[in-house]
Amino acid sequence: MEYKLTNIAEQLVWQEVDAVLEQKTDACKCNKCRADIAAYALNKVKPHYVVSRQGEVLARTQSLQNVHRVGLLVAITEAVEIVAANPRHE
Repeated sequence: MEYKLTNIAEQLVWQEVDAVLEQKTDACKCNKCRADIAAYALNKVKPHYVVSRQGEVLARTQSLQNVHRVGLLVAITEAVEIVAANPRHE
């Protein structure tokens, strides 16, 4: 059986980036800025790696707890503010 490492935090950040960006109307929403936002946020949250489907389900269930979700949203919101103020493109 082949195992694949999956960072649940990365999946969750990508799921929430667009929702947070919708609230920030003056932020660039191009793929470069979205990737910068995700990278910044992921450097602020703890990674959570799993290697099985069961581990993924368990990690996603834990991530639904308010404490985890709030921390994730705070990191993404901070990332949006920083990238919007300092976009790395013309």
